[in-house]
Amino acid sequence: MIYVPYYRVSTAGQGKSGLGLSAQREIVNRFLKTEDELLPEFIEIESGKKANRPQLAAAITFAKQHRARLLIAKLDRLSRNVSFIFSLRNSEVDFVACDIPDANTLTVGIMAVLAQHERELIGERTRAALQAKKAQGHKLGMPNITPEITQKGLEIRQQNARTHQANLQAAELVRLYRKEGLTYAAVAERLNAMGNRTRRGNKFFAMSAQRLDKDRPK
Repeated sequence: MIYVPYYRVSTAGQGKSGLGLSAQREIVNRFLKTEDELLPEFIEIESGKKANRPQLAAAITFAKQHRARLLIAKLDRLSRNVSFIFSLRNSEVDFVACDIPDANTLTVGIMAVLAQHERELIGERTRAALQAKKAQGHKLGMPNITPEITQKGLEIRQQNARTHQANLQAAELVRLYRKEGLTYAAVAERLNAMGNRTRRGNKFFAMSAQRLDKDRPK
């Protein structure tokens, strides 16, 4: 199989120093088989705020030209990024993620829908809460609230949103693995290997994987 590796680092310094990049390369090298061919790599340097990914676009184009598969070292965190997963889903190029080898276009499409839906829900809940307070006569604004308190509140809301989103994606992975015939114990092992954790930050076991499957929105 022919692969085009795509790596992502969060800062320019990280890209130059190799921090994080070397670990991704090692993951890719462990994934490859003897007969596989690795084409030139593409490295994306992101700040975390910008949605444009020129190196991803270049890697996709290069993979199409050489009839190769896009190879991603770690999809786990990127799978929560709406712009990234929509770009990947709409690229019409085959891809493989080393940390989630069973992921495919359908899986990423589901992740995209879940991530987008969660963003919309957060916006709707915020607007509804503000309207309710206004209707009750509360004066909107943030009197006597320091920047530190505001930042802390933002961090808590963001963490809650990430936890909820991660559980939605883990539940979808449970469904896919169960469809393949895996036991809940085997599913739990795969979730743990990919870095997934329960709502309380614990590792998955057969019972918690089963509970996640039962609680999954139908």
